[in-house]
Amino acid sequence: MKRGLIISGGCLDEAFAAAYLRDKKFDQVIAVDAGLKGALDLGLRVDAAVGDFDSADPGTLAAGHRQRGITWEVHRPEKDETDTELAVTTAVRCGCGELVILGALGGRMDHALGNIHLLYYAKKLGADAALVDRQNRITVLTEGRSFREGEIWGKYISFLPLTMEVKGITLTGFRYPLENRDISIGPCLCISNELAAPEAEISFREGVLICVESRDGDGQTQTGLA
Repeated sequence: MKRGLIISGGCLDEAFAAAYLRDKKFDQVIAVDAGLKGALDLGLRVDAAVGDFDSADPGTLAAGHRQRGITWEVHRPEKDETDTELAVTTAVRCGCGELVILGALGGRMDHALGNIHLLYYAKKLGADAALVDRQNRITVLTEGRSFREGEIWGKYISFLPLTMEVKGITLTGFRYPLENRDISIGPCLCISNELAAPEAEISFREGVLICVESRDGDGQTQTGLA
């Protein structure tokens, strides 16, 4: 399975990104619009640059064109898709079944929420995607999953419904367990749970969940997650 890295055009913490990427390898690196600057500053070999490039400065574009091997996918600003959505489509088309997206959080809330929805879009295309920043790792779940001590992104694990309802949630090995519970958009029942055992598990019968593994903003950089 190919692994893809997408550098989106939002707020990129380059110090965090450099530490996070230090021991990781990707088969495909895609820069999104202004994310091209971050990718070049990080010294990444960019395979594709995607977007309308309305927020990329001329110097960055010139530097990108000097780097050999970049496939340019230039779109008009007047389009239905966001640039990051186009990049997800490109990554899946290139055979990536696993995606990490950096620079997709921390800026405009409409884009941040849209990027969270893109996780489900990627899932429907056959790829598992994660939005990652210094404090959060965000994925979507369409089926149960296990969480192991030492592998999760931070202390807290939260589950929020992406569909109107998620039915039959059972949480085992968590500090706050549940048994066959239905949740719906609105209440925050499954926010800020924690592991109570070396391994915990969620299962559910129906629906789609947003899973947020998070840590408090203590200024430290976490780099161990694959």
